[in-house]
Amino acid sequence: MKLEEVKSTLAQLDTIAFQLPNGDLVPNHFHVTEVGKITKHFIDCGGTVRNEEVVNFQLWNADDYDHRLHPEKLVHIIELSQKTLGIGDLEVEVEYQGQTIEKFALDFDGKNFLLTSKETDCLARDKCGVPAEKPKVKLSELQNSGCVPGSGCC
Repeated sequence: MKLEEVKSTLAQLDTIAFQLPNGDLVPNHFHVTEVGKITKHFIDCGGTVRNEEVVNFQLWNADDYDHRLHPEKLVHIIELSQKTLGIGDLEVEVEYQGQTIEKFALDFDGKNFLLTSKETDCLARDKCGVPAEKPKVKLSELQNSGCVPGSGCC
């Protein structure tokens, strides 16, 4: 989900809720402690230099049970971050404390912002020797090899 879509979604909401991949909601007294731009400049295993930028929200729970972040306040924080840090309409990732700091992609289901799982991947499969995925074949579609049960060939 990109930042401008997050802002337009927030403008239509009365409350904000974030849902974890397991279905649990982040406690509603969460704080957004950071909105920032993360730039990653790296080289992949195939030797290609890459640059990636994302907007990062960090969610944090405190003992402040009376705190509720309202949508218009989060829009204000986002707009201040855009102005101060020069943040464009980038993909949003969310950090949240689980077993360690976990990073999630962001989506929306019409009610809640969904923290969706992210996965690592090889960006240079063709250069570093990762075999291509084998095509999945239905056994029923295989042609008869001439080997049938009881013929002694298998």
